[in-house]
Amino acid sequence: MNMEFFEEGPALVIAGEERHLIVADLHFGIEADLAAHGMHFKSRSAARVERLLKIIDATKPDDLILLGDIKHSIPSLTRQEYFEMPGVLATLRDRLPLLVFPGNHDIGIERFLNEGELQPKEGAIIDGVGYMHGHTYPDKCLAGNLIVIGHHHPLLMLRDDVGCALRTPAYLRAEVDEEPLGMEKPADGVTTRVLFVPAFNEIAGYDLLQILKKPFAPLSKNMKKEGAEIILADGTLIGPLCMIENDDHDAD
Repeated sequence: MNMEFFEEGPALVIAGEERHLIVADLHFGIEADLAAHGMHFKSRSAARVERLLKIIDATKPDDLILLGDIKHSIPSLTRQEYFEMPGVLATLRDRLPLLVFPGNHDIGIERFLNEGELQPKEGAIIDGVGYMHGHTYPDKCLAGNLIVIGHHHPLLMLRDDVGCALRTPAYLRAEVDEEPLGMEKPADGVTTRVLFVPAFNEIAGYDLLQILKKPFAPLSKNMKKEGAEIILADGTLIGPLCMIENDDHDAD
């Protein structure tokens, strides 16, 4: 298994027998929700699709794995989503096959998908790697594998004496404790690992430290902090998670 990171996404290619392009949390229609809260922006959906198409052209994958929260509004559709989603998905599937792992924002997404595109929300193994959105408990079949998830929108935020010096999308890679997740620990001693993927949507993001302090999904609640690593969107390994935890304690 080989991984390639693309900062322009953030996006990730995992290559096994085939090349799989992975993006998470596109949140098409987020502008309608912002407008309801008094923040008015022109729809960025076309620009978001164009950015993804450029990555598809550059990476030449065999398929596109969408790790959930393709749309934004819950529990229903907004007018923006109703009119934009068919065109967005049609444009993408014209380039390559789609595999969609639905997220908590994707209520009703099946109406826009073709047969075979919708995957189990509890996750599935594709080419030796587990995939899911990450808001539910993982399927037991994912034990002993790398599980690639979205949902958390991780950002690395480094601070200095003035305030926030760096705010950038980042991946978090860690082992997980199988037992609380209802998974059997593999007998061969292979560990179950998780890779948290940053949001493709340019607005969405949560400070990694806040995710750790108040985890809001089964895999983040049961990840092992010891040995966890932070990776920038371009694939640069920053170092162990304890590095920023220590900085946070020093600031306090």
